[in-house]
Amino acid sequence: VQLVESGGGLVQAGGSLRLSCAASGRTFNSYAMGWFRQAPGLEREFVAAISWSGGSTYYADSVKGRFTISRDNVKNKVYLQMNSLKPEDTAVYYCAAPRTFGNLKNYYGDYEYDYWGQGTQVTVSS
Repeated sequence: VQLVESGGGLVQAGGSLRLSCAASGRTFNSYAMGWFRQAPGLEREFVAAISWSGGSTYYADSVKGRFTISRDNVKNKVYLQMNSLKPEDTAVYYCAAPRTFGNLKNYYGDYEYDYWGQGTQVTVSS
């Protein structure tokens, strides 16, 4: 399984970015997908996740109402639309996928995810 993120960059506070993650190597539409981020000196943290069907989404409290996760099961991609960005959103953002198909027991836990992309840098200036 390969995951390749894109769409990161430098943006001013209040701006928007849309991250994309292209997945390959297996049937995409049977697996949940997640986004995590890691800022310098901090642990990796959950950002958002989406069920295999796209019918359920999950968000960290810090991004709820500002970020939207979505997926396109035809294009084998998952997206993270980030609006009203804040300097504290600055981090490397990673796309992640589990080994098991179907629903996850805990969409928020990074231990549920086995495959990770290389990450894309998001920098929000004040």
